[in-house]
Amino acid sequence: MWTRVPRVKFSNGFDIPLIGLGTYLTRGEEGVKSIKQAIDIGYRHIDTAYRYGNECEVGQAVNEKIREGFVAREDLFITTKLWNSFHAPQHVAEAFKRSMEKLNLDYVDLYLMHMPMGLGFRGFQEQDLIAYDSSGKVICSDVDFCDTWKAMEELVHSGKVRSIGVSNFNSEQLQRLLSSASIKPATNQVECNPGFTQKRLIQFCRHLGITVTAFSPMGRVDRCDSSSRVTADVLLHPNVTAIGAKYGKTTAQIVLRYLIEIGTIPIPKPSNRAETLQNIDIFDFRLTPDEVALMDQFDDGKRAVPLKYYSHHRDYPFGREEI
Repeated sequence: MWTRVPRVKFSNGFDIPLIGLGTYLTRGEEGVKSIKQAIDIGYRHIDTAYRYGNECEVGQAVNEKIREGFVAREDLFITTKLWNSFHAPQHVAEAFKRSMEKLNLDYVDLYLMHMPMGLGFRGFQEQDLIAYDSSGKVICSDVDFCDTWKAMEELVHSGKVRSIGVSNFNSEQLQRLLSSASIKPATNQVECNPGFTQKRLIQFCRHLGITVTAFSPMGRVDRCDSSSRVTADVLLHPNVTAIGAKYGKTTAQIVLRYLIEIGTIPIPKPSNRAETLQNIDIFDFRLTPDEVALMDQFDDGKRAVPLKYYSHHRDYPFGREEI
């Protein structure tokens, strides 16, 4: 089975596949195998990050499929991210260079600022990415994310990055960034699932011509956030099961279709081949307005990924209600 995925345009004219492959915790040879398998199935949008520690695996899988002649580089959309401890402008180019070396690509399609919160810099190795003080609190930096963004704009001018964007930004932070930016963010990658739809933020971004990419579309239990939850209540709900039965789809497929209907680009992380196949098989039906309204009712305003270990940072983005 091979699925052709629709694409949507960024404000800069480049386009992005409407669903992507999340790769958080995808590591080792099994990770390479799963990414290659996803490309075989039809995934062309692959999301990784410096912090995930798997850019080498993503690059290996992508380059092997290109060498096989199965896919061309220009058919693929590769996203990676600038980690929080590299926000100082003098570190941005080096962090990007290291990502490129791991990916072994000539360019990336999208480079995101992973969070608005800068952290203390200790080095570029995995053990250096988060520094803690004597009380166990994450050490923050006072780098202005607007200065970080200017350094990211230089990467676009270099030709090594086609589009740049942000992740985990609230609407006030987006407004502030836009007040000094020369290049508009192409997307804002944020948590979005039926339990936390972020509809006001989606509407705000749409008004600005910024797409919204939805991470954790099913919710998740995050290894760093003990308070996280999953949307089992949605996946097992009889009303969602009934919608799935109507279209011959799983409840997870109904969730992903719902997220597309409300204006996001979901990037689910499948746990096996069956889920990889199912997650992309959502473009042969649409939900009715009544079905979308039913799914809306699951929104209880609770995040699955609250990032509480950064809550003392001045730029912590989740301490306010969205407009």
